[in-house]
Amino acid sequence: MWPPLVFGVSFLLLWELIVYVNEIKPYLLPAPSLIATNFGTDLALMFETASYTATTALMGLVIGSILGILVALLAQRLGIVRKLVTPLALALATVPIIALTPILNNLFDITTRTPRVVVTSIIVFFPVFVNVSRGLLNVAPVQLELMRSLAATPRTVLRVLRVPNSVPFLFTGLKVAAPLAVIAALVAEYFGGPQVGLGSRIASAAANTAYGRAWAYVVASIVTGLIFYFAVLAAERATVPWVGRTANTRG
Repeated sequence: MWPPLVFGVSFLLLWELIVYVNEIKPYLLPAPSLIATNFGTDLALMFETASYTATTALMGLVIGSILGILVALLAQRLGIVRKLVTPLALALATVPIIALTPILNNLFDITTRTPRVVVTSIIVFFPVFVNVSRGLLNVAPVQLELMRSLAATPRTVLRVLRVPNSVPFLFTGLKVAAPLAVIAALVAEYFGGPQVGLGSRIASAAANTAYGRAWAYVVASIVTGLIFYFAVLAAERATVPWVGRTANTRG
């Protein structure tokens, strides 16, 4: 715990010193003290704004995860679905968020949260789908042979063997998808729609040359992403605690 904390404090002190000594203008790089001042001054607004973005990200995370799980289950059952969906999901994952946002803003009502949730759901879908698919398919052959020797039906194999095996893979996907959900919501807010949310506030503050405030919103975005990640990490430890113990034992 201490080494990262010491590194973080040292980094901030060095940052402050560089800005002060070189008299760097705030529009180029504001000092941490200026960012902290703006953060403290607008704390209530920061919380309200971050809550809006977090809600959008959470909605997209839930919808994208459910779709990813359902499609992975269908792909495991039907080979033709797996062959069709996997390349499509891969192609969709390569599309930049900034390219998706204006398209979806035109398809849906730009004054609502809907385009942002759709963007976030699309971004979340790929890592969840890929990892759950791996968990459903990467089952030990000896376990499958045992199930066959017991005359287990495909549905029983799925329920008893494949689904439990996919749970750790699901959390691997969620640990990638959760921070991505925040990033997707943030970028979608930045490029249009209602002037609420962290992305919109960053764009507005930068446009009004309030660079310290813009960076304060960036810090709020980072904190929101970390909260999402550690929430998934806590859920993983509560659901599949043996995964962490196994990793520590191997380490």
